[in-house]
Amino acid sequence: MNYNWQAYVGYTYTHFSAKGGISRNQNGFNLSIVRYFNSWFGIEGEMFATHDSPNNQSSWFLFGGGGPRFRWQARRGIEVFAHGLVGYSHLTPQTSFGKQEAFGYELGGGADFPTPWRRVGLRAGADMIGTRYFGDNQFNPKVYGGVFFKF
Repeated sequence: MNYNWQAYVGYTYTHFSAKGGISRNQNGFNLSIVRYFNSWFGIEGEMFATHDSPNNQSSWFLFGGGGPRFRWQARRGIEVFAHGLVGYSHLTPQTSFGKQEAFGYELGGGADFPTPWRRVGLRAGADMIGTRYFGDNQFNPKVYGGVFFKF
């Protein structure tokens, strides 16, 4: 049985690098919700926040966005998905290189794995995060894993 909604929460790792020698491995969390309109197409909203503390200075990378999501039913109840999201990103701390806010987008996908509980599953995925900070484009990886709920 397919459910029209999925809500996800999980761990997220990103590697953020930009000009000026900024390079950060960050850990955090990811939240998303998807509304499927049929068996293969939905609209997704997502937010993630990752953090690290280089040189004892707190650093955050945040993203919130939305867009289409496509899923395919594979064998043994596994669902494979792809998505493309656009939105807003925020980077702290303030640097001398420019603004802390930028347009952001995310392209990628993953797989949802069934569990013995019909309305609960496990998710693993990888995305590319695109931003434009400090007059330069950044393309940074994001990997994540966690649990999702169907309703």
